[in-house]
Amino acid sequence: MKTILYNQQGEKAGEILLPKEIFALKMNSDLVHQVVVSQMANRRQKSAHTKTRADTRGGGKKPWRQKGTGRARHGSIRSPIWRGGGVTFGPSKEKIFKKKIPRKMRRKALLMILSEKAKNNLLIFLDKLKLEKAKTKLMIEIIRAQSQNLKIQTRKRESFLIVLPKIDNNVILAANNIPKTATIQAKDLNCLDVLTYKYLIILKDSIKIIKQTFIENKKYR
Repeated sequence: MKTILYNQQGEKAGEILLPKEIFALKMNSDLVHQVVVSQMANRRQKSAHTKTRADTRGGGKKPWRQKGTGRARHGSIRSPIWRGGGVTFGPSKEKIFKKKIPRKMRRKALLMILSEKAKNNLLIFLDKLKLEKAKTKLMIEIIRAQSQNLKIQTRKRESFLIVLPKIDNNVILAANNIPKTATIQAKDLNCLDVLTYKYLIILKDSIKIIKQTFIENKKYR
């Protein structure tokens, strides 16, 4: 499977042969859905938390005696029906949302998504990406040049994920200020991030890292 290789100015720099085991797989929507749901659950923040009657302060003494007062009987002022008492069936930070998905399923789903994006012309490949300074303006010019190759309307703001073979601080800092644009190392690719962004800008060296990490390396996390 051959495709055009561009430079960062948006000009054709040659052709590249894409590995079939990465960019030519058949889509399985059920598998992808299962993996994405598990990743969303694993990233879920446990911020909401309410106190039960056991967590609230006070309430050690019985408010009044059991009989003879004419009032309803109560055992603690921290009962859920009292003001300032505990909450019944409220959210708890101790709840576990994590879901385990086998390694092979995660890897297979990721490669399926890459294949589907390649099929729909949502990928663009660069021979290299190098910035002398971490300037957002320079990165915007590169993205605009690639947008023309993808035949994207200039007025329409699309999302881009730049796949780097290794950490490049200039590229990362330059892309941070651009809306709907992010960078990621090839070894850290995952289904959720790839689906979050419509277009992927993949460097030539990143393809080798993807193959080593998700196909040749059996210990992929």
